Amino acid sequence: MKNVDASRNIQDKELGKYVIILGLFVLVIFLSIVTGKYPITLDDIFNIATGGEVNDMVKTVFYTLRLPRTIMVIVAGMGLSVSGSIYQIIFKNPLASPDIIGVASGANLGAAIAIVFFSGGTLTIAMNAFIGGIAAVFIALGLTKIAKEKGVVAFVLSGLVIGSIAQGIIMMMKYVADPEKELAAMEFWAMGSFASVTSSKVMTMLPLFFIGIIGIILLRWQINILSLNDEEAKSLGVKVESTRWAVIICSTLIVASIICLTGLISFIGLIAPHIARMIRRRNDFAAVILSGFIGAIILTVADCLVRSISVSELPISILTTFIGAPYLAYLMSRY
Repeated sequence: MKNVDASRNIQDKELGKYVIILGLFVLVIFLSIVTGKYPITLDDIFNIATGGEVNDMVKTVFYTLRLPRTIMVIVAGMGLSVSGSIYQIIFKNPLASPDIIGVASGANLGAAIAIVFFSGGTLTIAMNAFIGGIAAVFIALGLTKIAKEKGVVAFVLSGLVIGSIAQGIIMMMKYVADPEKELAAMEFWAMGSFASVTSSKVMTMLPLFFIGIIGIILLRWQINILSLNDEEAKSLGVKVESTRWAVIICSTLIVASIICLTGLISFIGLIAPHIARMIRRRNDFAAVILSGFIGAIILTVADCLVRSISVSELPISILTTFIGAPYLAYLMSRY
């Protein structure tokens, strides 16, 4: 009887944690909508939702600025955290992040090419960044074919190679770029921002994001098995190499669809999975989903702060770096 009561107490505590996280998730959504230079109140949100009378300016700000931005921040926080959690599982590396196989480096290079050679229109930058991120990962996956060791190490080393080459090309482009326009645009894109998000841009990236998410959900059991060593996974009937490829491609699609619009966002894909595992006390697919909600909460709070703490909006990666770097130091002391 005592064992049953103890089990119920543990379940109640876990349920309480999930209720708190869900409550925080809903709270930060409202916080994101009301935060900004033009005031929107909870009464305005209620009237918009129920069809009540609302000032035309409030409606315009809500539908053209706040709602698309809030959706994008939530999607970005969830997507980067889910991808980071999956990379940490399949690479068996607690410090793995969405850039481990070069997707962020490739997207950064694609954006730099658009800025320097194609005049840097917003749509052109986003399209080039997406193509660059996807291309970098496929090149990295191709490099694993020539490696003698076909395991996780080959993927990580391929990502390092691609990242180094991309960074070298970017430095060459910075050297020849116009310091007043092109260089500034390259640096700003690399720091990440949600300032230019619009509803049309969000609708463009959501299909790609959902394709990646659906693929991850369909492969959820295989992802759990990939957390074991390759021999154990093969003995359980999983085609390790092809499954790892599929998971990486789905995760890359999620990350690339986000950062092609927002620029690079640091540390969210690293810290949220660890917090989720601390709460969940297990490294399973439920922890992956939980990390998505936690990442969305952290990134939304960070976005609200960058809109509020300065007259001009700060790049989002400045704040996420100040949050993530101390946490990374803490992780280094643990592993």
